[in-house]
Amino acid sequence: MDSRNGPETNPGALTQQQSSNHLLHRLFDVQQNLRHIPESSIAELANDLSLPISQVEAVVDFYSFFHRTPRGRIDILFSNCTSCGDLTMMHELCKQLHISPGKTRADGMVSIDFTSCIGMCDQGPALLVNGHTLTHLTSQRLEQIAAQVDAGTPVEQWPVEWFRIQDNVRKNGLLLGTAFETGAALRAAVKQGPEAMLAEIVTSGLRGRGGAGFGTGMKWKFCREAKGDEHYVICNADEGEPGTFKDRVLLTSHAHTVFEGMTLCGYVIGSSKGYLYLRGEYRYMLPELYAVLARRRKAGLLGENILGQQGFNYDIEIIVGAGAYICGEESALIESMEQKRGVPRVRPPFPVTCGFNGQPTVVNNVETLAAAAHIAVHGGEWFNTHGSDKSDGTKILSISGDCATPGVYEYPFGVSIQKILDDCGAENVQAIQVGGPSGTLIGPNEFERKLGFEDLATGGSFMIFGQQRDLLAVISNFAHFFAHESCGFCTPCRVGTTLLKNGLDKIAVGHGTKYDVDEMYGMATLVKRRSHCGLGQTAANPILDALQRFPKLFEDRLVHSDFEPNFDLDAALEEARQISHRDDAEAHL
Repeated sequence: MDSRNGPETNPGALTQQQSSNHLLHRLFDVQQNLRHIPESSIAELANDLSLPISQVEAVVDFYSFFHRTPRGRIDILFSNCTSCGDLTMMHELCKQLHISPGKTRADGMVSIDFTSCIGMCDQGPALLVNGHTLTHLTSQRLEQIAAQVDAGTPVEQWPVEWFRIQDNVRKNGLLLGTAFETGAALRAAVKQGPEAMLAEIVTSGLRGRGGAGFGTGMKWKFCREAKGDEHYVICNADEGEPGTFKDRVLLTSHAHTVFEGMTLCGYVIGSSKGYLYLRGEYRYMLPELYAVLARRRKAGLLGENILGQQGFNYDIEIIVGAGAYICGEESALIESMEQKRGVPRVRPPFPVTCGFNGQPTVVNNVETLAAAAHIAVHGGEWFNTHGSDKSDGTKILSISGDCATPGVYEYPFGVSIQKILDDCGAENVQAIQVGGPSGTLIGPNEFERKLGFEDLATGGSFMIFGQQRDLLAVISNFAHFFAHESCGFCTPCRVGTTLLKNGLDKIAVGHGTKYDVDEMYGMATLVKRRSHCGLGQTAANPILDALQRFPKLFEDRLVHSDFEPNFDLDAALEEARQISHRDDAEAHL
């Protein structure tokens, strides 16, 4: 199925109408209207929402899609992901439009910069323009974009076909290939009762599909038993891991199933309110998602007394993020929902006992909730008869990179990596990043390993790199990503990821020594062990894996000396020479 991502005339109005006075949405409206967020608007919002000005300012500065200084009327962000990005194209468009990266043109018409992965890894290179996605970029398309910009054509009037986004489902399985009748899961739940339905989820062996793999039935049970004035269900659709896009497809073509899974969870744990937290890069989905929710309310599948059951009340609200990878971590996501910076919480307590607004909260991935809806209809045994000994069911993969047919594939757990490579047409493979940059980097001698929690676990990202790739450049890209996305809360991650990025850059350009490699290993180990949350704890994974499995990547770039400085000191003095108008021998080192 394809979807059209045609720009709305005023996407902010849609969010305001459907979802409220949430700070992120109000800031988005200001950004859309004024192209930045001025101090006067911050003060006004703080007053309207009864929030401290310092809190609003902190939120503005935390999220990458908010800006204090004006952006262009046409704001273009190129993905810098190894699968859906191509920064040479960014520089090409900058040249055509006579603008520098990271700047706004003097006439205020356009600004161009880069951003992290935008979830289009099966159809890159891709970019965001005023929050809407263009895929399959070519030099010809860049010339057409430049012409539209120079003509002053509003983005809403650009050709609709430019904004087409494809599902690219290449292999159906237990979830993607099984028809789902809207309302069937809820009818099954009401017939069996909440306790029996919870037992089916436990029996199924379903574990969280976001990567951590915690038992879904146990999570629901803990939340159901926790005391609180209200219980909440949150669907984590902040799919920010580079190389991951399967949740995008589920929300595009299986939204009813996802929303039904949320409602099912609400029924089981005694919740009357659910939230879909949608990553900002997927804002284009809002019109259709709101339409699906409206159809469910009309059909009696949301709202009061669902399916005629007295007291079965449940509704869903959508909150849209604003560009922060860290908000994929469940406690950071909850902080964001509470109109704060997305900084992970200290745990315990865990969200199942003290989550959103201090109340018991289930946070589940999009795929997890879709699977739960199918399990409610077909039963736990139907699900757990698929998969491996310790990993029940199937896994939906986002396959991208150097293969003939990137896209979405569904496999039973236990499938070999080589089987996946054969199916997607990947040849002469140098390495695979399983689970995205925070996952595991493997080489050809491990391609017979199995997909599963007992071997290679993954949230869904499967990035393939052929022999022609500069793998060290790929790993450096990952290091830059983590340094950029660190929330800055803890020193090991805030400082350590930057030092790792700098160390990799030094080695990549041929100035590194054995000393630098040893220092980088020590720093990577420290960051992994001492960071506060999952971002820092996994940020060093690509470096540590590469040092272990691909040591020649580093050895081939090292200079043959014991030590070389991390910067060119003479070059660093150039500014001082210019200021002092000196360029004689004694002004150089």
